[in-house]
Amino acid sequence: MELTPDLASSFARIALGHVAREYPHKLDHVMAGDADVLSPQTLHPVFFGSFDWHSCVHGWWTLLTLRRLFPDMPEAREIEALADATFTHEKLAVELAYLDRPESRGFERPYGWGWLLYLHHEAARHDDREWGARLEPLARAFGVRFGDYLRVLTYPITVGTHFNTSFALVLAREWAETRDAKLLATIDEWSLAAFGQKRSYDGWEPGGDEFLSPVLTASLLMSRVMPHSQFVPWFEDLVLANGWLERDCRPVTVSDRSDGKIAHLDGLNLSRAWCLREVDGLLGSYRASQLISDRARAHLEAALGHVAGDYMGEHWLASFALLALLADR
Repeated sequence: MELTPDLASSFARIALGHVAREYPHKLDHVMAGDADVLSPQTLHPVFFGSFDWHSCVHGWWTLLTLRRLFPDMPEAREIEALADATFTHEKLAVELAYLDRPESRGFERPYGWGWLLYLHHEAARHDDREWGARLEPLARAFGVRFGDYLRVLTYPITVGTHFNTSFALVLAREWAETRDAKLLATIDEWSLAAFGQKRSYDGWEPGGDEFLSPVLTASLLMSRVMPHSQFVPWFEDLVLANGWLERDCRPVTVSDRSDGKIAHLDGLNLSRAWCLREVDGLLGSYRASQLISDRARAHLEAALGHVAGDYMGEHWLASFALLALLADR
């Protein structure tokens, strides 16, 4: 399965339909008083759409990624015009000032942080626009917050929702590789301490509202942190030797896509596909490669047809579909 021009246009149209759609909206906003009771667009003039702040951020990552990969698609000019009007110095200054509020210490931590860095990483690839330069101060602020956070985070958060540590660090680490050597070292050191000795996974996933696999996101992170010679036996000990991958890692069922939490499970299928495809690409001719590839394909096929349909999934699923389709590209 691959990202075709038609599918890229479909994803672009979906994202264009929600990144500037203010309502319905779910705020992550701590109020210190009546003066803080403000609309989403007043609080966040850049990332006010897509139902919530983090989905708007990765909706924009989807749009910019598609614009780079398919510069001649019909939606590319609309993406450019909307991005030029959105990523202005004035609007981004408001987003940056929001982080200075004492009440904003935990704002979007760590999921939105990781996606913001990943968006900046993508925006900087567009040499014909100033999007990357304009987003950089906001990205740098989140980079500092990541370093501070890891210094106080004693234990990894291994749930399959927004608080998952591994997923955010995968995105943050890719941003830091060429921009922040100190953060990169902090991520690697912290990750090895948190996951390096993990063995024989037997967690109770899937949870009923999860969109991430705790073990597969940790595996993807460690595939970036560990040398190949160390990662292969680590991964084998974690999910292959005890039969978890073969026995339990199968596509999940979504009973009600109009329920925002239940709809998370489509994301679980897509994010599992992403992790498995990335890991499979690293393992090469490893003996379990066919099993990993089969599981990745099954998860992707189970969810790809449900990226659009109900706004509870439509405001975010295309990003995860895109991650999976671009894996090992």
